[in-house]
Amino acid sequence: MDAATLAEIEAIKQLKARYFRLLDTKQWDAWREVFSDDFSAVVEGGSAHEPVRFASPEEMVAGNRRILATAPTVHHGHMPEITLTGADTAAGVWAMMDIVQLGKGFRGYGHYHEEYVKRGGRWQIRRLRLTRLAMIPL
Repeated sequence: MDAATLAEIEAIKQLKARYFRLLDTKQWDAWREVFSDDFSAVVEGGSAHEPVRFASPEEMVAGNRRILATAPTVHHGHMPEITLTGADTAAGVWAMMDIVQLGKGFRGYGHYHEEYVKRGGRWQIRRLRLTRLAMIPL
């Protein structure tokens, strides 16, 4: 890989780091900025719940704000597999682990499958699908 490709991949890693930090620190307005205007998402709950769909970044932020506003959370992303698919597009898969203290809470494991777009010189998440392998009660 050349230096320019590595720099773009690093920028996407920084984007995902902001996604996790802003979500866990409940910085909802700043979290909105990691998503493109044409963003959509599906959060699959495995056996724990039916898939939750978000048709816009505003739905994603409002839904998580409502559900997680007072719940302590910790989200980690690991081992990214990022591929540039065009001059301003990319795709990635991240292994993930989270701790969510809703009710008794759970520790979850799975993968983020994402598409990214670069607009105005910055990368944003355009599509997100979270698949869960396990949700273990705390």
